[in-house]
Amino acid sequence: MSSTTPNGTPPDHETPDDETPGGADPIVGDASVESSAIVEKVRGSRLKRKTWTHCKARPTWMKVSAVVLIVLLLIPTISFTYSMATLSNLSFTERGAEWMRSNHLGGVLNTVEGWWLSRNQPKEGGDPDRGIEVIDNESAGPTTTVKVVVPHLPKPQNVAVPEGVTPVFLEGVWQPVGPIVGGAQSMYTTQVRPDSVHTSILDGLVWMDPKLAIFDLFPGSEEPGGKFDKPSQVPMEQRIDLIAAFNGGFRMDDAKGGFYLNRVTKGTLRDGAASFVTYKNGTATVGQWGRDVTMTPDVVGVRQNLDLMVDNGGGAPNPGGVPAATAAPGALVPGLVDNVDGKWGATFGNKVYAWRSAVCVTNDGAIVYGYGDGLSSLSLANLMLRTGCARAMQLDINTVWMTFNFYTSTRFLDPSSVEGRKLLPEQFKGANRYLSNDARDFVAVFARKL
Repeated sequence: MSSTTPNGTPPDHETPDDETPGGADPIVGDASVESSAIVEKVRGSRLKRKTWTHCKARPTWMKVSAVVLIVLLLIPTISFTYSMATLSNLSFTERGAEWMRSNHLGGVLNTVEGWWLSRNQPKEGGDPDRGIEVIDNESAGPTTTVKVVVPHLPKPQNVAVPEGVTPVFLEGVWQPVGPIVGGAQSMYTTQVRPDSVHTSILDGLVWMDPKLAIFDLFPGSEEPGGKFDKPSQVPMEQRIDLIAAFNGGFRMDDAKGGFYLNRVTKGTLRDGAASFVTYKNGTATVGQWGRDVTMTPDVVGVRQNLDLMVDNGGGAPNPGGVPAATAAPGALVPGLVDNVDGKWGATFGNKVYAWRSAVCVTNDGAIVYGYGDGLSSLSLANLMLRTGCARAMQLDINTVWMTFNFYTSTRFLDPSSVEGRKLLPEQFKGANRYLSNDARDFVAVFARKL
């Protein structure tokens, strides 16, 4: 008897219950494959978790380093932000520069400034693109009147123009400016070319008589630092007598000297340093500390800055505009050409022509301020020498810090109406500088009450 087999099944062939082709049950085999896949998936997941856990488990030194790095970045960020917010009378650029110098980045800033200035030097040759203003001295400032003219210094001789330069109208000619005090002229001003190369530039000069004017040193809100009993602006009650004001020197970290005012000293007064000194009687002088000027009970203020640029070897002139027949003529200090040891500023030295300022005392005791563009340390010293300086010291450098303003009231005896006027129209800072709190120290000039 024959048997019948299902279609597709080979005859005379039986498949054991526990076997399938290839040795697996068709149903159980599928489950095993799925289980294997799940196991592999779980293993992979565990492996990933182990790997992730391993990545998260950083060594302690890495954690500490990260914290230190964050703190190191956070501290200067907070400091920079604070400086940007508090130095309110400075521009954003000035605040940034001040912050860099305060945080030991002055060398970087000097390099950047020197690089920029060396590629943006003032024009050589040509003529000035403006004339010298004729001063209307009728409205220049307050006037004190007396029946007899008080003792005063003679009007200074005109300033020589550089060799080979044809003077423009009023160049080198002293014009009266500011008030008549005690029947005499207290200040004169003129403008001249810095040298025979930069002939399109006019630099400014002001001659001041200490017999008729009072010189008073003021601290800034940031420089020289420390606590003083004077504000960082000219007080309202003194403004009616204010006739002029000019900038001080370098930041104290760079000045190579100290600052003294009303028995308070910031830094150290250095022997040999160029020093602008004010006295109880309102007079002032310029000299080398320890040789020409020293601490006495009459000294009110001392502003030191680098070394003298023009020197007469010591001795007279005397402070207070007291002429001395034995006063030696001034002469350029050796080393100005190469700026030996950075004595006149490490920022630019003598290789870069830029805005610079200086103050000096003449043989008869007058105080002269000079500033402007196109000046090296050597040409600045020569500029002051041409005015008759016996001893001269450099003040600040850089466009943004140079300031000489004249002041006058626009309403009779109203100190709130006092307004400023720039000596040079190209001056960066405003004409009313020093009528509000200022970051840098400065010298104010007042008319004497005679």
